[in-house]
Amino acid sequence: MADSSTPADQPERQPTSCDGLPAGDTGLPTDDAGLLPAELRSWMRLLAAAGAIEQSLRSRVKDAMGISHDEFLVLCLLADQPGAGLRMTRIAELLGRPKTRLTYQVACLQHAGLISKNSACGDRRGIEVTLTDKARRLLSESSRPLADAVSEAIARTACAQRYAELHDLLPVPPAAAAEGHTAEKPE
Repeated sequence: MADSSTPADQPERQPTSCDGLPAGDTGLPTDDAGLLPAELRSWMRLLAAAGAIEQSLRSRVKDAMGISHDEFLVLCLLADQPGAGLRMTRIAELLGRPKTRLTYQVACLQHAGLISKNSACGDRRGIEVTLTDKARRLLSESSRPLADAVSEAIARTACAQRYAELHDLLPVPPAAAAEGHTAEKPE
């Protein structure tokens, strides 16, 4: 009689590596194992992890703040500016977005009362964007649960061996540091 620990309609699972491939398998034919340099393989893994995290956050941002993920990124950039705004061209550069797409996002944020637009000092064509008090309150209320969601998404995305490396890229929140807490590592 066959071992009943695995249902008959499902194949036995092999141990997997951090890439989700069978342990020891690179996913490439043996003769092409060196086709991509380690830096490109690492970059692709980072992009995949970032994409999974972004996908996880999209609905949470919408539920918590009522804005799109891309609009949330604009608010985060502005929130990270100590007491100042950013020019729209700089936001587009930092996010790697076309200026036309950013114009739409900024218009949506302005309509929601989350940002204000002003002419940049000394350049009548330049537009500077700043957070409103409403946006500051919304970010204050929503950012900790969203930051926790990032940590959770990293834990789900990364294997145990790489989790610590990815998690160490994130700062420890002041409240957690004071209490000596850190996020749980996956097993």
